Amino acid sequence: MPSPSDPATIRIGTRSSELALRQARLVQAALEAQGLASELVTYRTVGDKRLDEPLSAIGAKGLFTKELEQDLLKGKTHLAVHSLKDLPTDSPEGLVVAAVLEREDPRDALVVNGRILAQSLADLPRGSRIGTSSLRRRAQLLATRPDLEVAELRGNVPTRLKKIDEGRVHAAILAAAGLHRLGARQHVTCYLDAPAWLPAAGQGAIAVQVRTDDARVRALADAMNDAPTMRAVVAERAFLAALEGGCQVPIGALAVPTSEGGGLLHGMIASIDGTRIVRGSIALDPDDPALSGIRLANQLRGEGATEILEGLRRAEHLPSPQPE
Repeated sequence: MPSPSDPATIRIGTRSSELALRQARLVQAALEAQGLASELVTYRTVGDKRLDEPLSAIGAKGLFTKELEQDLLKGKTHLAVHSLKDLPTDSPEGLVVAAVLEREDPRDALVVNGRILAQSLADLPRGSRIGTSSLRRRAQLLATRPDLEVAELRGNVPTRLKKIDEGRVHAAILAAAGLHRLGARQHVTCYLDAPAWLPAAGQGAIAVQVRTDDARVRALADAMNDAPTMRAVVAERAFLAALEGGCQVPIGALAVPTSEGGGLLHGMIASIDGTRIVRGSIALDPDDPALSGIRLANQLRGEGATEILEGLRRAEHLPSPQPE
């Protein structure tokens, strides 16, 4: 195998789904533009295998990333490509997100069965079954339309689209980025816009993870990094981390550019049943985006986020804080 410090062929770790492969190929193209050959090393993760269980019930961090990270640390691959929203905010020791590619559309999208005459969430008939595997989407759905039935919907994007078409659910919420990257834009009924509806922190961004001690591969990754995307997702993930969030907490965040040339970070946290939701926004500090995320988290804690987190712990959706 090539030496990690001087790879002849860059070995790229990626999940084996079609969406993950398309994302990894974007990184391959960026490496090719630097005159480098690469090959894909594919994985099926715990989250890919346990499709009969809700993500929140499986519970462990890194459901879609752990296997890739383990082999990256062992030197079996030179870098790993992830959907950034799948990566826990605390990276394993020895690994770093060295780059993010230019972001796709970060929004969620509503996909409605063709036999249902609805063009928006507001148009859906009372009692419609809406599919999602995300507690964040569930909470926002129930806060917006408590008369809808939220159904667990797992599987890759084509599988979920097939279930919608077959009528197992009347509609579903999916990430717009995944639909776009798979050439499935035509399935989008409407997009769900911020700040009324917030995506997962980092949604739409592709992360390139490398070993911290691999200077050459870090330099290769740095050359493909998109600075505006990195600034936005650093703020979003700092907000998520400051609220101790993960897949078991309904938290949304999105940093957006403003007409004045600056940025605005939107954030929200909700109870799982959507009966309580706390929202806020803060100007994005371009020199310290992580501080903006922490400040917004503290602002929301003062407005009820702490009580929501404590309620989730009492309901056993969250582990108790660990001692330092």
